[in-house]
Amino acid sequence: MTTDSPRARRNRAAGLTASAVATVLLVSACGGAGEGSTASPKEFSYLSVTENTTVKTALTTLSKGACADQNTALPLKVETVPQASLDQKLQLLAGQGALPVQFAAGNAPALTQQLAKSGKVADLEKELERLGVLDQLEPAAVSTVKALYGGKLEVLPYEYNIEGVFYNKKIFKANGLDVPGTWDELVSAAAKLEAKGIQPFSASGQQGWPLTRLISGYLYRSLGPDALQKVADGKAKLTDPEYVKAAEEVAALGKKGYFGKGVGSIDYDTSMNQFLTGKAGMLYMGSWALANIADEKQNTVGAENIGFMPFPAVSGGKGSIDQYPSNVGLGITLGAKTFDEKTGDWVSCITKNYGSTALKDQGAISGFKVNTEVEDANEVTTQVRDTISSSKQNVLWFEALFSTKATTVSQTNAASLVNGSMSAEQFMQTVQDALSSK
Repeated sequence: MTTDSPRARRNRAAGLTASAVATVLLVSACGGAGEGSTASPKEFSYLSVTENTTVKTALTTLSKGACADQNTALPLKVETVPQASLDQKLQLLAGQGALPVQFAAGNAPALTQQLAKSGKVADLEKELERLGVLDQLEPAAVSTVKALYGGKLEVLPYEYNIEGVFYNKKIFKANGLDVPGTWDELVSAAAKLEAKGIQPFSASGQQGWPLTRLISGYLYRSLGPDALQKVADGKAKLTDPEYVKAAEEVAALGKKGYFGKGVGSIDYDTSMNQFLTGKAGMLYMGSWALANIADEKQNTVGAENIGFMPFPAVSGGKGSIDQYPSNVGLGITLGAKTFDEKTGDWVSCITKNYGSTALKDQGAISGFKVNTEVEDANEVTTQVRDTISSSKQNVLWFEALFSTKATTVSQTNAASLVNGSMSAEQFMQTVQDALSSK
């Protein structure tokens, strides 16, 4: 099965946080709403990132198959740039009035929102409704996009991921463990595995976000789905006792050795390998990991021995286990001035066929509905797809609403939190300070 490179998966997983230039000179670069050519495009130009091959591959397949007529009328032309250069490239093109017909959204929602405010981005909800294809998007994916983009559908969900805990069924059965339903049960299960000499969790401290995702998971379960929105709105602080409590719980896992030795030096690929080779019982990860699970060369445990569970409930908490952390990977948007009839034909075809094509050819789950029967690679893929289809409310990840600075501070200090070199209070204070700084 062809998949994105590990680097691409890491970028997607991390919520695609902003680069340092994401918000630099936005106003001057984007210009006013009246700038730019209004001539009909001669190509269905698409700007993507080099690291992500999934979307490019699927669109190319569609151009030769289900969307061949649309491609004849408006030929697909793909250009790629390194993800680190994407924001700068978009700003440059926006300033020149030369944005392509379709393009990967900026690394942070802030850039796309600024482009939209200056009239550079198409009103996708309006356009899809006019084309009669708005119902081809999964409601949960739409909800996630709107949560990220100020209540607006500013990008299309070419990828859609939910997050939870993948676990080794064989290890659980051999040690008499049931699937934990609460945080206390999860900690108890980890203790039993540790006592048997089995590393409970695999996580990348080098990346940081696999650890901070546990903090946000606890916050959403204990305080409810608006826990981090309150922080973003200034109605709460990460230094409030109930927020520090979440960091304390995650720090305690590290203090007990549940992440193994040297978690701070463990990179993404190593953490994935630890789990897929049976060296750890659990892995917090997003559904993009299904591609790794389906790869027999990577997964020596066997896909049939891997299950998926939601982040557990916190006793007495306001959240619910059916509220799944989710993201749309690298969202794709369309230019306002080039969204003509031929572009609309392409978009209609994509919304009806992309979901099936990406799933069938690459095992990739998108936010588009799957309109033709596709046999899943394994049982856990079916489980995740069913969860996505039935999910009605979703939450974001720890840094989703953070500034670039706060995101960096959070993820680079996560390992220090779990290895004991930084207390929960210090960690949350450090991140809050970064959020509060201008």
